[in-house]
Amino acid sequence: MLILRRRDVLDLLDGAEDTVCTIVENAYAAHARGATAVPHSVFLRFPDRPGDRIIGLPAYVGGERPVAALKWVSSFPGNTAAGRERASAAILLNSLADGRPEALLEGAVISARRTAASAAVAAGLLTAGAPADVRRGVTLIGCGVIGFEILRFLRARLPELEEVTLYDLDAARAAGFADRVAGLGLKTSVAADAGTAMAAHRLIALATTAGEPHLGTGDCRPGTLILHVSLRDLTPEAVLAARNVVDDTDHVCREATSLDLAARRSGNRDFVDAEIGDLLTGAATLPYSAEAVTVFSPFGLGALDAALAAHVVDGAAARGLGTHVSDFVA
Repeated sequence: MLILRRRDVLDLLDGAEDTVCTIVENAYAAHARGATAVPHSVFLRFPDRPGDRIIGLPAYVGGERPVAALKWVSSFPGNTAAGRERASAAILLNSLADGRPEALLEGAVISARRTAASAAVAAGLLTAGAPADVRRGVTLIGCGVIGFEILRFLRARLPELEEVTLYDLDAARAAGFADRVAGLGLKTSVAADAGTAMAAHRLIALATTAGEPHLGTGDCRPGTLILHVSLRDLTPEAVLAARNVVDDTDHVCREATSLDLAARRSGNRDFVDAEIGDLLTGAATLPYSAEAVTVFSPFGLGALDAALAAHVVDGAAARGLGTHVSDFVA
């Protein structure tokens, strides 16, 4: 068993944004071609603590580097008030030769970066052909770990990006986040309210801990792309009025996401215009629209975690990183 700690994962992924984006693209394409197995995620909830949850995401990705993995990721929003990260995770890889566990990785870094990479991949794909100013500025609602990673990955995929507008319910958090963003060389401002933030740019990333919908799109300008990463920010009405791109329709219309609520309200899933894997492989097209609001809502397929974890394990083996436990499975 190979055990990789957080610092090992960071050693292998820091500065590798382009590589991570490519891995995410390839995993999406494999999923579109039917070369993955991605069962529904399992949500462990606690009757007396409705805000906390732990999610299990099993996945298999085939191809040149096949991998089977399970991500076990917790979300405890109360951690932030105590100065700890909201999410923590571990990823377990099993041998495809004999099924035995062969690697255990710290998974929060992988989870955050594959999430950010998926947003950046979608931003690049869905703003292709847009006016140049669309790719020059972004609004970020939610100033946490995922938000910062999204900004870093957007810079890798949208080199034109030069300005960011921030909004968070916690003004002090937004101010501290702005100081960090300044280190990325981006012109930064903090909006006084969500509506002002939504109107500031035609690229918006939502990365909050919201458990229920709280945002419409009435303040958005025509031609806006919303990266709906946290899945529960937009009202069902906003979803139904938009063009919608998802990673997997069946996965994303579950667990009281905004799209799940929209499907219940409409009685169908016809509001989903495309899945990103089909757009990447050319099986579907969805050109940029200067009139409509487009929403990308990724459920967060375990296939992305599995593919990125395999890359990390291979890199660790090549560089001699990690701790080997020879008698883990006697």
